[in-house]
Amino acid sequence: MDYQDHGFDSTDASSPPIPQGMSQRPPSGHQVRPRHNGWRGFWWFLFLSSMVGNVIFFVAITGLGAMVLGVPDGPFDERVIQGKGFKDKLVIISIEGVINDVQSEKLQQQVTMAQQDKAVAGVIVKINSPGGTISASDQIFAKIKAYRTANQRKPVVAFMQGMAASGGYYAAAACEEIMAEPTVITGSIGVIFSNLVVQDLLENKLGILPVVVKSGPKKDWPSSYRAPSEEELLYIDERLITPAYERFLDIVAEGREGILDREQIRLLADGGIYSAQAAKDNKLVDHIGYLEDAIELVRNKAGLGNVKVVEYEEVFSLAGLLSVKSKVGQIRLDRSLIHELTTPELLYMWKGY
Repeated sequence: MDYQDHGFDSTDASSPPIPQGMSQRPPSGHQVRPRHNGWRGFWWFLFLSSMVGNVIFFVAITGLGAMVLGVPDGPFDERVIQGKGFKDKLVIISIEGVINDVQSEKLQQQVTMAQQDKAVAGVIVKINSPGGTISASDQIFAKIKAYRTANQRKPVVAFMQGMAASGGYYAAAACEEIMAEPTVITGSIGVIFSNLVVQDLLENKLGILPVVVKSGPKKDWPSSYRAPSEEELLYIDERLITPAYERFLDIVAEGREGILDREQIRLLADGGIYSAQAAKDNKLVDHIGYLEDAIELVRNKAGLGNVKVVEYEEVFSLAGLLSVKSKVGQIRLDRSLIHELTTPELLYMWKGY
């Protein structure tokens, strides 16, 4: 096949002459390829380069901003709500959501920041929680009380926003005074115990027969593999419910000292919830108002004029954002999950949440 087979004419005046001695046939194995448009590859290169450049720029500018603004290494930072130019400071510490070990640790970090800041003249503990575990609720109470003991001249007031029930009220009892929003849900003073019984599912649906070997008759009370007997329920009440309930009464009596005695509290502690007005009428809270009113209350108790009000909020973490891994659809039925689902829970928590 010669060049003319491909549409080339070696005798065309517009084509350069073929040097003597060169064959008019292309070399063996050579294929004449159509000319490609190189612009497509160029635009793809430009697009990918732009994406990489933007990511690098975002990381660099975020790091520069952190250095310039002095963002601390800790997980919380200050957000000024009002009075930016004033020296004396009131701090809002937040308890949000179900109270657990994570919430307890977050509160400790906020309390430590307030403790180390000499400009802080008063604290507002903002609570929006249905309660949670007994251990974490008690830890939070203890941490607030410890701060008050170490800073007796700095007022600490609870502000209930939305909900402060059961363990949420438990935490509020650690403060000097309690203010509630007009629409708050509070109270639910008491203990709840829950235990998941999976006997029918395992035996009748899955054909699994649990085998339990124990050193004593009460070792597996309560068991998730069978419904509890009357004797077991009495045992749980005596060993778990009653001590936790009496502890709750002690905490409220300590927090409402001089306002309610223990027997008055017992009458109110039937697990029921209260509106803000009902709670005030029953002396479970001292004031009804909004955050601005709580700020004014603390300011007056501290004997201050104009103050700066700040709220501790969690710092945006670029490393956390870049390292986050989606777990959607990755539910694992492992031993820890089974243990969590079948372990009985004793809670200071309003289950209507």
